[in-house]
Amino acid sequence: MRPVLVGEEVDGGVYVEVAGSTIWHFCGGDPQGVPTVLLHGLFASAATWGAQVTDFVDAGLRVYLPERPGHGHSPDVPGEYTFATILERTVDYLETVVGTRANLVGWADGAVVALLVARERPDLVNRVVYVNGYLNSSGRHTDEFVELVLRRNPETIDYLRQHHDATSPDGPEHFGVVFDKTLRMITTEPEYPVRDFAGVEAPTLVVMADRGIVRVEHALEIVRALPKARFAVLPGTHIMPVESPELFNPLVLNFLAADPPTEWLPG
Repeated sequence: MRPVLVGEEVDGGVYVEVAGSTIWHFCGGDPQGVPTVLLHGLFASAATWGAQVTDFVDAGLRVYLPERPGHGHSPDVPGEYTFATILERTVDYLETVVGTRANLVGWADGAVVALLVARERPDLVNRVVYVNGYLNSSGRHTDEFVELVLRRNPETIDYLRQHHDATSPDGPEHFGVVFDKTLRMITTEPEYPVRDFAGVEAPTLVVMADRGIVRVEHALEIVRALPKARFAVLPGTHIMPVESPELFNPLVLNFLAADPPTEWLPG
């Protein structure tokens, strides 16, 4: 295990204190640009947004990429992974590190976190991009990769530990702890009724892969519940920010820069 220090620079990012824990984050782009926070999911890190950062910075955004405890370069913390604790840290990160209203772009359970922040702290959010996330277990398909994780498939575990072992200050021996905590989380959360987000006023783009883990019907239910939602399905995709940045990036950037949507009403 390698101790980390607040303010220490590693791999282009720096360690900051958030809600009593030390996490790694990257910040880049125009200091006067609109803050845009990219939220990764479980078993992931800031690196999953590698195909987005350059385009987002070139578009004039101020890009922030925080890594959760136990993910990427961030040391783990005691206790379970829950949406409540992730929400708490994300809110504190927005308040103390970003320091102003921001766009939130979340992928998988990071998308759920983005929507939770928009619901609980609308004062911190400009717009939300909700990418391939499900709000409750009825919203996801049976997915081969998830099933391999749940069955603790050895090859899958080896694949997941590669990035952890290369970047985690906790060392390779800690991966088993992270894996077990993650497994407990994905078997119990999220379980939010879609109707609970009907009060979210932030303009939200719901983006789904047509071959992803989330049922398109569930995504439509989310879109219909949100008062200011737009909807996009990218064809032939599963992990679209990685597979199809040429489609995903312009879609997201146009949404973040656009005026409110017009509404067509029949005469």
